[in-house]
Amino acid sequence: MPESLFEISGITFNNGSSDTVYAVQDEEGKLFRLGWKNNRQLHTKFARKGDYEDVAILKDQAVILKSNGFLYTMPLSESVYEESEQTKEWKKILPKGEYEGMYADNATDDLYILCKNCPQDDSKNSVTGYVLNPFKDSTSIKTFSIQVDEIKAITGKVSRGFRPSGIARNPKSGNWYILSAVNKLLVVTDKNWKVKDAFPLSGNVFVQPEGIAFDKAGNLYISNEGDDLSNGNILKFKPAAH
Repeated sequence: MPESLFEISGITFNNGSSDTVYAVQDEEGKLFRLGWKNNRQLHTKFARKGDYEDVAILKDQAVILKSNGFLYTMPLSESVYEESEQTKEWKKILPKGEYEGMYADNATDDLYILCKNCPQDDSKNSVTGYVLNPFKDSTSIKTFSIQVDEIKAITGKVSRGFRPSGIARNPKSGNWYILSAVNKLLVVTDKNWKVKDAFPLSGNVFVQPEGIAFDKAGNLYISNEGDDLSNGNILKFKPAAH
């Protein structure tokens, strides 16, 4: 990643097309877009500086998640300009807490947002997620939960609780992939949020894994913030051959 994305915190694709990566970083209110093998990034300012954690594309809108649960939306068509003139801020849709992971389902027009650290949760037992569409009815919110005991049954890396940092859905299997930078873990659940597997992530490879996305071919991408020894990056993983 270029220096401007040293603290890359979220990534997504438009309709699963991997030729352009859309990204945010957790200090500036800018939507970045990048092409592969091109170290030059372009960006559009959508808001003031703040702690922005994830990005998704819902229909023709880019949706950015702030760590406090606020949402910012702008037409994707404005991503070619230096600054968006149509940014909307959606405050207090979600309960108070810390949020990092978001996924947009364009088949149902829903956003899925995961708590990282919320007062209503005991992360040693369960983590709550929310399903909503602010464009249709920001007051209509459904909830789901991930049971930490199901992760504990596979790995001991959640003894102090589970803190998700990213969420994506595999377009081929329909399974959910939930990333945790704190736990250095990738958790896989089925469509109904029952935990199927959990994979420890090596700190030598995954410095600070916070962003996750699939393209339409089923390739998995995980983005990492940089540290003193390495730049931020996006790693691509191809599905196993059968």
